[in-house]
Amino acid sequence: MSKVDKRVVITGAAGTLGLAVAKAFVADGATVALLDRVDESKTPTKAFGAPHFYIGSLDLADAAQTQRAMDEVAKRLGGIDVLVNIAGGFRWETLSEGKPDTWDQLYTINLKTTVCACKAVLTGLSPQRGRIINIGAAAAAKAGAGMGAYTASKAGVAKLTEALAEELKDKGINVNAVLPSIIDTPVNREIGRASCRERV
Repeated sequence: MSKVDKRVVITGAAGTLGLAVAKAFVADGATVALLDRVDESKTPTKAFGAPHFYIGSLDLADAAQTQRAMDEVAKRLGGIDVLVNIAGGFRWETLSEGKPDTWDQLYTINLKTTVCACKAVLTGLSPQRGRIINIGAAAAAKAGAGMGAYTASKAGVAKLTEALAEELKDKGINVNAVLPSIIDTPVNREIGRASCRERV
């Protein structure tokens, strides 16, 4: 898929992966709208400049907020060609030592944000050429110790992707998931060190 002249929405755009994906799209000629819960003053996204723009302080797990943001993007860009759902998070925690609340938290930030963004984009997504790309996780195929809540939420992203692909295929809209393994970020390195300490 050529990224030239594409109008792209990226959720979780203030994070390490979100910024990298945004830079790749911009380098290839796309216009990007960057969405995240982080206030713009606390991110490096200003470097993109016009016509790209950032919408911050956004709760992507809130359907109404997400719909308003997506409608604003569609209005400002004249439509949307691609949605990339990167918003999410990770936590290593065993069931025996952890809390049920962790399952709610990871469901919310990994799956519900994706559900809300996918639903919200449908009104502005270009028919016959629209694309939705969800970031899942390779670990969802086989969970290890301490990975239950995370992989359950990411397995939900995989099944959402499959179902939505079937739902939208007759409209010419493609829905796919990318399933990375561990991405080397400062946050993931710290989580890895913490989980190792807990297992020692």
